Amino acid sequence: MAQSGEIYISTDIETDGPIPGPYSMLSLGSAAYSADLELIATYSVNFELLPGAEGHPGTMAWWNTQPEAWAACRLDPQPPESAMKSYAEWIGELGGRPVFAAYPAGFDFTFVYWYLIKFTGQSPFSHSALDMKTLAMALMKKPYRDSVKLNMPQRWFSAGARHTHTALDDAIEQGALFCSMMRDLRSGTREDRR
Repeated sequence: MAQSGEIYISTDIETDGPIPGPYSMLSLGSAAYSADLELIATYSVNFELLPGAEGHPGTMAWWNTQPEAWAACRLDPQPPESAMKSYAEWIGELGGRPVFAAYPAGFDFTFVYWYLIKFTGQSPFSHSALDMKTLAMALMKKPYRDSVKLNMPQRWFSAGARHTHTALDDAIEQGALFCSMMRDLRSGTREDRR
């Protein structure tokens, strides 16, 4: 069902390096939340590697410590062009005004935006993304570098939530965190932990 107003699209990606182009996005997961902060749809895809791209040695060494997540992001990889066109269509079908949200947005949005422009010619998110860590900074009244999950109030986290390094799992987990922060923002609750 098409929504109106803003649609918050919590997104997580997995990659084989620090920047798009020389390195590839391996997997993308998005969880779309209505303006009422209800989960309304999800999207997940694994990608074929970019032509000529190779994994970054440091990133690949990290992947060697995550065999289950690596196996998950290599299942049924799709060509980036068709995958990104499908992703853009999925966003369009949601209706409303899409807002990209991630933790950290600076990394995830860099890859998603690059892939969208390269393979579809446009971004449904325009040029911006909402960074959950920045939102936490404002709510917690802490310096940015101190606004990490370890310092966030427990009420923001779903019971049993785990960060698995599987894109869709992490998009949903971080989406729930985002919704908790938004509820505090809307209610005027501020977390001032000193």
